[in-house]
Amino acid sequence: MSKQILIIEDDDDILQVLETVLTYNEFTVVGIDGTDDIFESIEKYKPDLILTDYLLSGLNGGRICQLIKSNKETCHLPVMLISAYPELATSFGNFGFDAFINKPFNIGELVDKIDELLEK
Repeated sequence: MSKQILIIEDDDDILQVLETVLTYNEFTVVGIDGTDDIFESIEKYKPDLILTDYLLSGLNGGRICQLIKSNKETCHLPVMLISAYPELATSFGNFGFDAFINKPFNIGELVDKIDELLEK
């Protein structure tokens, strides 16, 4: 059974690329452009990993990560943060994410990092 990845990305072009690449690599993928309630989204989509952009309208990726990692029901979920502004995303702290990928990203590195996180 393939692993479920929830992608939170508000750029439609990047979301489409991520969905295509990850589906090709045999993941089950759900893409959304944002969420005001990450726990509702987790309950609805039941992801094995969350891949989120940092800059989003509503809850940003850092806050999403903090909420997931501070909740005993969801803290086990791997969270990968992606951003075109790594200094912005990391300057406010780690947020507890399990991996960070710069945009533009190398597809091979992205898939390898997801595989690595899902094997833990």
